[in-house]
Amino acid sequence: MGHAHYKSNILMDTTTILIAGAIGLLIGFVIAKFLEKGKASKTLANAKKEAALLLKNAEKDGENIKKDKIFQAKEKFLELKAEHEKVIINKDKKISESEKRTRDKESQVSSELARNKKLNDQIEGKIKDLDHKVELYDKKHSELEKLHKNQVQQLEVISGLSAEDATNQLLESLKETAKNEAMVYMQTTLEEAKLTAQQEAKKIVINTIQRIGTEEAVENCVSVFNLESDDVKGRIIGREGRNIRAIEAATGVEIIVDDTPEAIILSCFDSVRREVARLSLHKLVTDGRIHPARIEEIVRKTEKQIEQEIVEIGKRTVIDLGIHGLHPELIKAVGRMKYRSSYGQNLLQHSREVAKLCGVMAAELGLNPKLAKRAGLLHDIGKVPNTETEVEIPHAILGMQWAEKYGEKPDVCNAIGAHHDEIEMKTLISPIIQVCDAISGARPGARRQVLDSYIQRLKDLEDIAFGFGGVQKAYAIQAGRELRVIVESEKVSDEKAAQLSFEISQKIQTDMTYPGQVKVTVIRETRSVNVAK
Repeated sequence: MGHAHYKSNILMDTTTILIAGAIGLLIGFVIAKFLEKGKASKTLANAKKEAALLLKNAEKDGENIKKDKIFQAKEKFLELKAEHEKVIINKDKKISESEKRTRDKESQVSSELARNKKLNDQIEGKIKDLDHKVELYDKKHSELEKLHKNQVQQLEVISGLSAEDATNQLLESLKETAKNEAMVYMQTTLEEAKLTAQQEAKKIVINTIQRIGTEEAVENCVSVFNLESDDVKGRIIGREGRNIRAIEAATGVEIIVDDTPEAIILSCFDSVRREVARLSLHKLVTDGRIHPARIEEIVRKTEKQIEQEIVEIGKRTVIDLGIHGLHPELIKAVGRMKYRSSYGQNLLQHSREVAKLCGVMAAELGLNPKLAKRAGLLHDIGKVPNTETEVEIPHAILGMQWAEKYGEKPDVCNAIGAHHDEIEMKTLISPIIQVCDAISGARPGARRQVLDSYIQRLKDLEDIAFGFGGVQKAYAIQAGRELRVIVESEKVSDEKAAQLSFEISQKIQTDMTYPGQVKVTVIRETRSVNVAK
């Protein structure tokens, strides 16, 4: 196509030159018509010469151009032909490479097929060998079963026991041996674990307790209001007792006026009400005007004052402990804890102590002390409910719900809800809160126990011990921290004594609720007595 294109261009150029020559001749002819006749022939002759010259030059130029264009067309054709041959060579090369790869793959596949065929032949040979061996094994197995049955029959005749009875006796013996060995191994493993784990745990706990020292005071349900003289008692009682009735109705506190000199007793389980009654009486006695209307006014003012004081107490507490960003409602709940007690222990003082213990213990363990201190302070906020419906919810769950409601972190919420094992512990801070709560409550004098419940706990410990066979005597000592069990040496061996101690401790752990831990000691005594006559 390139060569034909260049050829057509040359023809077009030649035609153009010829047309130009013809036009020149026509012009000369026209000019000759207008000239004189004498000059016309001469001019015509000159014009013809010039036209012939022009025509000759045009033909000559046309030939030159034609030769140039043909030469260029040949060069372009050769160039395109070379490129085309080059492309064809590359394609042929690729095709040959593809054919070579195909031949290689075919040879590889054929070799693989030959190898697989060989493997199949080998596998078939092995399968035949295995079938033969299985037949031999089945034959020998049947012969062995016959021999075993004959031997069992002979043994049954000799021993007088059936095979089932002998098997049961052997299993029972093995079970008892395995149980004793497992118990000894378990006890040894537990002791080894305690030697390593308890040392570090005790070190951390003791270090924490020693670094945090607080005064403990058991609160009562009554407050004593001191008077300057017994004459004020009559004014507090009022005419026909109307003043004292108004005070009791306004504050919800029972006022006891007896023969105690210069003092009256305020009795109420709610510490906030007792404080409101005490401050109200102080204002009334100081002012001197004591009548029902004045009493109601003073009580209302005192209640507002106590509410403000609760907020101030909460703010001072969080500032003292270095806790920041606490929601105002949680600060108010912290302040209300000052007027609550748990087992006779002031709730705010207990929470402050737990917060400090948690901070120290978390720092010793490489955890976040600020987060642990925050959870320690808030762990008992559920003990100061706002409504009657909240009273029915366990205080740990209620405290967790409040913490979640007021934007506390999940670690803090989980530690609050799990410190009495009511939900699963999910962070390392949760067991720290539980341990520090137990430490604060177990301090000597921190909590008051009712005598009846204390005696009942000791009796329950002894009853659990008597529930096991071979127990002769049981004594709960050291305020229920240790249980000593004396067993009969004829019925209980040394291995059985270790097993009995473990089983009693597990029974106590699952059946009873108690602070701290209970040590179980099993005592076995063997006496050999002879009489010389």
